[in-house]
Amino acid sequence: MNAPPVLTELKLSAEMQRAINTALESGRAIAIAYVDESGAPQLSFRGSTQAYSATQLAIWVRNPQGRILSATKKNPAVALIYANHDPKERGFMSFRGRARVAESAEVRNRVYDQAPVGERNLDKERKGVPLIIDLDSVDGFFGGARLQMRL
Repeated sequence: MNAPPVLTELKLSAEMQRAINTALESGRAIAIAYVDESGAPQLSFRGSTQAYSATQLAIWVRNPQGRILSATKKNPAVALIYANHDPKERGFMSFRGRARVAESAEVRNRVYDQAPVGERNLDKERKGVPLIIDLDSVDGFFGGARLQMRL
């Protein structure tokens, strides 16, 4: 049996982006890990997680006073995880990168508008902010390939 191909270039394929963008509605919510101000690790499911580009993820953070924003301002290192256990579409992706708040109206609108309807309905006044994650690596297994993607 042949070993699966190994993808090393950090570039999210269209299929990976679709899996990320539909994670919530397919029951595969993506979790983000960050370190809070006291140095403790935190995990949080984020239904608005989306592929922002081939090398970036984005999250609409509904509460602009939330812990994740103050924590990532101090320490931008984050990790996210996606898992699909369906034997026909099995895929696992572990993302590492640096989070930052985007200030422009264009980015705010795009991230909000691309969030799932249920997530948008929880922040109809658009009080939240977009958190952009510039990816450094993606590891795992997806689409029949091993992922060892690096910048």
